[in-house]
Amino acid sequence: MYLMKPLGGKGVLMGGVPGVAPAHVVILGAGVVGTNALQMAVGLGARVTVLDVNVPRLRQLDQIYGNRITTLYSTEQSRRGCMVADAVIGGILLPGAAAPKLVTAEMVEFMKPGTVLVDVAIDQGGCFETSHATTHQDPVYEVDGIIHYCVANMPGA
Repeated sequence: MYLMKPLGGKGVLMGGVPGVAPAHVVILGAGVVGTNALQMAVGLGARVTVLDVNVPRLRQLDQIYGNRITTLYSTEQSRRGCMVADAVIGGILLPGAAAPKLVTAEMVEFMKPGTVLVDVAIDQGGCFETSHATTHQDPVYEVDGIIHYCVANMPGA
């Protein structure tokens, strides 16, 4: 929704249309949140990249989705791909620990205005350095023209 131009987004269609490329969605984490985000993004026709450190899980997703997605081992270098994404979904969970800050403020600074960051890990501190918790009444804020959606307990809603 926040990719829509009237809401500050880039005005990109998830599935594209003939002659216009689909949105590029980067998903950080291939667990429950990441897999559900992946299913939605692929279903809408987006170009999807999934990053994780669990290679067997990435192989499993490759077997299921084939060439409809790209899987990458998560490194600082591969996460730099977030800077050219239209939407980034952060679904990192380390049980009993704070979420690692995988997207730095510097990376956010170099993203194109209207990019949307969705931090599902906000309950564990968030995986974007620029994240802070929001509410359903006031769900988004901008940093350097980048829309942040960081509603606490998002899956519960």
